[in-house]
Amino acid sequence: MDFSSLLTSLGTSFLIFIFLVLVFSWLSRNPGNRVIYFPKRVLKELDAPKSRNPLAWTVEALQATEDDIISIAGLDAAIYLRFFTTALMIMIFSAGVCLLLLIPLSVTDTNYRTTLEQAKNKTSATYDDFDKLAMGNIQQDSNRLWAFVIAGYWVSIVTYIVLWKTYKHVLRLRAREQTSLESKPEQFAILVRDIPPVPTGKTRREQVDSFFGMLYPETFERSLIVTDMSQADKVWTELKGYRKKLARAEVMFETSRTVKKPEGTRPLHRTGILGLVGKNVDSIDFYNEKIKNVSPKLKIKQKITVTEKQVAAAFIIFNSRHAATAATQVLHSQLAHTWTVMAAPEPRQIVWKNLAIPFYQRLIRENIVYIIAFFVIVFYMIPIAFISALTTIENLSKIVPFLKGVMEKTAIKSILEAYLPQLALILFLNFLPTILMFLSKAEGIPSESLVVRASSGKYFYFIVFNVFLGVTLAGTLFQSIKLVEEEPNSVVTLLGNSLPPNASFFISFVALKVFVGYGLELSLLVPLVIYHAKKRFLFIAPMILPFTILYFAVGWLVLRNQALNVYVPSYESNGRMWPHMHTRILAALFLSQITMIGYFSIKKFSYSALLIPLPFVSLAFGYVCRKCFYTSCCIISLEVACKGEKEVPSLSSLIDAFTPPCLLVDDEFNDVEQYEDAHSAILSRSTSSDTSNT
Repeated sequence: MDFSSLLTSLGTSFLIFIFLVLVFSWLSRNPGNRVIYFPKRVLKELDAPKSRNPLAWTVEALQATEDDIISIAGLDAAIYLRFFTTALMIMIFSAGVCLLLLIPLSVTDTNYRTTLEQAKNKTSATYDDFDKLAMGNIQQDSNRLWAFVIAGYWVSIVTYIVLWKTYKHVLRLRAREQTSLESKPEQFAILVRDIPPVPTGKTRREQVDSFFGMLYPETFERSLIVTDMSQADKVWTELKGYRKKLARAEVMFETSRTVKKPEGTRPLHRTGILGLVGKNVDSIDFYNEKIKNVSPKLKIKQKITVTEKQVAAAFIIFNSRHAATAATQVLHSQLAHTWTVMAAPEPRQIVWKNLAIPFYQRLIRENIVYIIAFFVIVFYMIPIAFISALTTIENLSKIVPFLKGVMEKTAIKSILEAYLPQLALILFLNFLPTILMFLSKAEGIPSESLVVRASSGKYFYFIVFNVFLGVTLAGTLFQSIKLVEEEPNSVVTLLGNSLPPNASFFISFVALKVFVGYGLELSLLVPLVIYHAKKRFLFIAPMILPFTILYFAVGWLVLRNQALNVYVPSYESNGRMWPHMHTRILAALFLSQITMIGYFSIKKFSYSALLIPLPFVSLAFGYVCRKCFYTSCCIISLEVACKGEKEVPSLSSLIDAFTPPCLLVDDEFNDVEQYEDAHSAILSRSTSSDTSNT
């Protein structure tokens, strides 16, 4: 990508961002759009902001404190924004050295010009003034490379300090949240899986109660046996759908009543496909009749589920938070694959169908998913490599020769180089999270937050191997394949000289994510349309730093607005994602250090060995952080559990919390019907039958 195309990309992306901000300002003032732009205010019955200033949202986002974010959006949202703050601090401190020191040294050297004069017609590689801003323009074994060594150490030290301080801050936030006054059901319960087969003469509940009653005689409260409720859930989903449609029809009927027409107009619909064909019926009467017919079926399925479809998993309720916390940190059986215990997930994020998956099946599933993920990462390299070939117009002309005449026009050439490769890559990446979420859930993971955590890990590896390595290496080799064929031994030198020019691709990629990505995030145009239809090159190419700073700065601002006004969290993991964010940042630093060492060896710098300690220091830093902080960030310490001891929630509220919605009777817990084991249920039915016969 030449400099003019890069400027075209940056300029048009920025104009698109300004347009989307104005669209957001205009649409968010429409009362009919409040449910899209201010759903949290709608839920809390608060008025939306009335300011007509298009930048009023930025003032609110800037003025909000971290405590405001936690109280409104939860700790997970605050930790996510803390990740942006951490990355932003690293980039800003790094830019202070990299921009002011490295760019002047790079731009005043002549390595690219010398290389082109020596290569002559052996390579099709070209370099422009923008490429001179990178390390590639430094001569081999030049004393100027000392500055890049210093920058490498500076960025590493800054990263270590910022990550250490952030980790300690996250732990303080977690501890404060755990000792808050509000009691949560998951603080008084644990999840036990892989329960052994039921002994002869006992029921599942008797087995579990006797086991935990023996281990925790004073604090064990009761057990809730998990069931396979797939059939009941299917009927419940059908019933819930009819209830929603009935509520909508009743609202339409009430809305139709006016002073002139107090009797209103009863809503009608067709019973066929998509409501376009079939008999025309009264909607209220139709859905009432459906609910009347389905409700008895649900009760039958509920009774069958709780008496005949129990699985080898259960929730154990304790009468103190301290006891529940202690129970998650000990081994409960001599056989580690039985009576496996973990902290109870937040009720709304439980993946119920995964609770019954046995221990060894989970291990097999996990390894199969890892193999599939490996092949996804590897074979996704094919379309990524093809996209990288479109990075320059020259490469695109080689693939599609008949377009050469069209692309010789300056305007078309600039637009294609500015947007086509980045947009294609972004579209490919947007399909990936859905695939990875499906794979992670197939592992047998019991909660949504753990599924997201596993998916994000796979996504990180994908980005590293496909976007960074795939685009960079594939694009470079494609560009100079002729020279590689003639001189195979020149591949290492070729890569060293050709890596920096790929920085323009990533600068344009990041800029597109900043201006268009965050612009769409702020304007929420896609959700709005749907709603109304239904109703990393720090040392080698330091010029990428301003755009990464911009990415995290704009992201921090936009996402604060979304956290305050838009996002309604579907679950809360209390910041358990942070250790994995920390590891990813450190892994990115490690990768950049390895890349820099390799690049310095290509530059034949006499003192490149001075960089070798850096990756080992990063590994040591990660090890120390894991030993000091990781465990405390994943489980609750007994020290924290004992502080601010709260009033224990009522037993009925705890049972309701860990009861699947499809098994609740009229949205309430019914002890006799819902958690009576099979033996007791059969016994009670036979007893009642004998009594009636008498």
